[in-house]
Amino acid sequence: MFKSILLPIDLSSKASWEKALPAALDMAEDKGAELHIVSVLPDFGMTIVESYFKEGYEKQALSDFGHKLAAWVQEHVPDGVNVHPHVLHGTIYAEILRAANKLSCDLIVLASHRPELSDYLLGPNAARVVRHANQSVMIIRN
Repeated sequence: MFKSILLPIDLSSKASWEKALPAALDMAEDKGAELHIVSVLPDFGMTIVESYFKEGYEKQALSDFGHKLAAWVQEHVPDGVNVHPHVLHGTIYAEILRAANKLSCDLIVLASHRPELSDYLLGPNAARVVRHANQSVMIIRN
């Protein structure tokens, strides 16, 4: 049914993948689908903030982030899974949507925390992905 699955994770939050990874792996292994694991390095949002960092910091941060993601995939994804890690940079929900379209994914598996009154139903990034995705989205509650 699904040929290409996107799993966004936050390397600093086990809750972002603890339950979502097994669900994505089950579907990928069952259907022989590609599994694209993405992690987004957020931008600062304001160019003035960038002026406080030395030149080349962004390139180094993305490189380090890529090594961390590759190590995470090596540790958590079993051999035999057709997995592709991707480091993204920018606004979290926008980068997830862009990657899903660019990689021709037909399913996004996304973890979401239990809602609080301020973001009832889904967290803000998950809600935006659900609203704007061209793909099916499976939300895994933590």
